Amino acid sequence: MNWIKTSVSGVVLLALIISLNTKFGSVPPLGKFFDPDAGFWANAEITDPESEELDIPGLKNKVSVYYDDRRVPHIFAQNDHDLYLAQGYIAARDRLFQMEMQTYDAAGRLAEIVGPDLLNRDKQTRRWGMPYGAEKAWEEIQNDPDMLAIINAYADGVNAYIDQLSPSEYPLEYKILDFAPERWEPIKTALLLKNMTRTLAAGNNDNRTSNTLAYFGNDFVERFFTQKPELNDPIIPPTREWDFEADIPEAPDSLFVPATTTELEAFTMEEGVGSNNWAVSGTKTASGYPILANDPHLSLTLPSIWYEVQLHAPGVNTYGVSLQGSPGVIIGFNEDVAWGVTNVGTDVLDWYEIKYRDHAMQEYWHDGQWKATSTRIEEIKVRGEETVMDTVIYTHHGPVSKVTSRVNEESAPSYRAMRWIAHEPSNDLKTFYGLNRAEDYDDYVAALKEYTAPAQNFVFASNEGDIALWVNGKMPRKWEHQGRTVSDGTDPVYDWQGWIPRDQVPHIKNPERGFVSSANQESAAPDYPYYLDDDFAPFERGRRINDLLESMGNITPEDMQNMQMDDYSYYASTFLPSLLVWTDTDSLSEEEQTVYDLLSQWSYYMEADEMAPSIFRQWAGNFYRAVMYDEYETTDALLRYPSRDIFIEVVKKDPEFSFIDNIKTEAKETREDIALATLKETVSELTDAWGEPGDRWKWGNAINNDIDHLANIPGMGRQNMYSSGSSDAINAIRGGFGPSWRMVVELGPEVKGWGVYPGGASGNPGSPNYDSMLETWRTGGLFELEFYKEEPADYSYKVSLKSKDSE
Repeated sequence: MNWIKTSVSGVVLLALIISLNTKFGSVPPLGKFFDPDAGFWANAEITDPESEELDIPGLKNKVSVYYDDRRVPHIFAQNDHDLYLAQGYIAARDRLFQMEMQTYDAAGRLAEIVGPDLLNRDKQTRRWGMPYGAEKAWEEIQNDPDMLAIINAYADGVNAYIDQLSPSEYPLEYKILDFAPERWEPIKTALLLKNMTRTLAAGNNDNRTSNTLAYFGNDFVERFFTQKPELNDPIIPPTREWDFEADIPEAPDSLFVPATTTELEAFTMEEGVGSNNWAVSGTKTASGYPILANDPHLSLTLPSIWYEVQLHAPGVNTYGVSLQGSPGVIIGFNEDVAWGVTNVGTDVLDWYEIKYRDHAMQEYWHDGQWKATSTRIEEIKVRGEETVMDTVIYTHHGPVSKVTSRVNEESAPSYRAMRWIAHEPSNDLKTFYGLNRAEDYDDYVAALKEYTAPAQNFVFASNEGDIALWVNGKMPRKWEHQGRTVSDGTDPVYDWQGWIPRDQVPHIKNPERGFVSSANQESAAPDYPYYLDDDFAPFERGRRINDLLESMGNITPEDMQNMQMDDYSYYASTFLPSLLVWTDTDSLSEEEQTVYDLLSQWSYYMEADEMAPSIFRQWAGNFYRAVMYDEYETTDALLRYPSRDIFIEVVKKDPEFSFIDNIKTEAKETREDIALATLKETVSELTDAWGEPGDRWKWGNAINNDIDHLANIPGMGRQNMYSSGSSDAINAIRGGFGPSWRMVVELGPEVKGWGVYPGGASGNPGSPNYDSMLETWRTGGLFELEFYKEEPADYSYKVSLKSKDSE
């Protein structure tokens, strides 16, 4: 019997060995993962390393990297090639997994790493032409020897780091997902930038607006999507006069109506994706020099989307934040100028209904003739399964998607091609290369002319005293409202008619009011002649910024820091007083009256320790739904909803607005009926969720701020960040979105900067620098940025990079 026991033991041992070295679903091979030498234990960091010397192939001269006490690298090189090679190496050392995953996503290759759960994401990425757009950008970059050399040098630096890694040294996420880093090809930088275009310029309402126009009529669309709220305060103020004659394309006699009411799958842009920036003239500051502030709002992750760095070489000394996988500084300053960005809501993605000649789909009708389509075979590898081959058809507009009716499942499908700015040849890094080296306003303008997408509001300030803001990027030249509904793919009148000339995009320099600002709101006043879009951020943040800047004088950097944390809610101040007036207090219970009284005493600041913000946001949302949803739910068509600012204005001005009445009831409801019912509903919902009013009702808990790991790996994020702010406040934080980098720069003989982002320099969850700045970010603090003009004598530690070839 001993031989049986021995055999069974052998089989069990063999099974255990196999299982410990096999990946099951999302679970890594546990043997590898828990290996004390090569598993996750190997990634723990207790202290920063001693100063070290590293041999990095390809360097022409020695490079010194000085780390300050926050582990920010300050890279000093003797030429551009070495500067960017070193930047690639240092960024990879801290953020390799993040660099790779962003480009895997942009290339439609996530299923290759994670498995079939992300196949649909990859298909959509390919069908939207993300790799195609990156290839077009790469072709453009290769025509520019200077930028090509920089990107290649950066790639060499990334690969120098990858080449020296052993499996035991792989970042932790590679061990969890059980894969190895691959060689960094230079086109990955183009993929990374296309991913930012998807994040910031993939929004569209074409299908929704077409359906809404057909269902509710033109008057509804004009009222809610064409008209702007009275408090709208555009980025370029009405005082700006335009001294050019715009060349507006001719519009069609009647608007195209799509064949079917359909739904297009879209990359949804969640509430909170926005940004703030402003610059104030020296006439308004205590120092007499301009001050610039910027806080781009993006999805918050660990590690952070940004990586802080200083780059110093002959001809350049710049400091700020970079994107992992991209050379240079994206937002920052140098010894002469500072710049920052917010997103522009210009319409740069349009859908065209296509008419094919037959089911072969090899020809489509356009401009009175049949034109040939082209095809692109997308090979999508899927971990653990067979490779998927997906054929994507292209017209001159772009890639084609099949869409089916939500209303009539038996109707024939239609086909729509996408015209998207992400497919344009581009060399956007050249803009940041120029900004990193800019000395004055003219250099700033010259750099911006190289930029394509995603369109950004570039704010600027200089030591010479200039402030400026350009609404910048390649913007299609369109007739009024072109592209806000689905377009006729057969009629060239609907094609993009070239581009708005660069010197005619909205911009302003040294305005009389002494400041420039943007918060994703309307780009320009109605007298600006070109159509850009009808869907910008609500007026609230932009109006608040301008109100504060208008009233301020003797401004200091600390004032700007405090302003970035301002959590006053225009949403509440314009809506809550009316809700309270409309509510019949005689019909309230004792608990409801207590809540009503609390709201009546509130000052509209979205502060963490207040209960009123939680109650207001729930009440306002319930009121909106009670007014709008009954009409919207009468069809399965995907419809466009009014933004909250215009909704509030209409409901306040028009008590007879037909949507106020609930069509599902026999009674005719009024604003007063809905206000009372939805307040009762709100108190009941919050009590059921959180118990009696108390700490759980406080906004800091209700705000639901989770900063998840980039790949949503449990335990590597920070949950329930207790904080003030709101998506409609300057401190626009809520639900995992918010200020991804806060920066304040005071220009002058000695440029000074302050900044923080939610995270830390290291992408390693086992490092003390993984989330070391998170608490400072949460509480509104900024670190003074160590901006060296020459190699420092005082530093935390130093890395000397050299190559045997340079010795």
